[in-house]
Amino acid sequence: MFAVRPGEQRAGLGRTLLGEAERIAREEWGCALMTMTVIDVRAELIAWYERRGYRRTGRFKPFPYGDARFGLPRRGDLRFEVLEKPLRREMTE
Repeated sequence: MFAVRPGEQRAGLGRTLLGEAERIAREEWGCALMTMTVIDVRAELIAWYERRGYRRTGRFKPFPYGDARFGLPRRGDLRFEVLEKPLRREMTE
């Protein structure tokens, strides 16, 4: 799980972190697919991931109410949506 502080957003930090996580998963761990969950009511965040190649799968997972690691929710209708992105090896010449 990662987040970028609101005051630090729009500086490219999230894109850099995500790119490095994808590189490690692809090159060091040999993964072919990156899977993540995003709170489904965060349409702007899902759109951000879609612009980076992630696709909505239509699969959902329940929000872990009562688990402080995920914060203190202010609403009772939260759930996670599963997003996926194929990790292709970059072509080198």
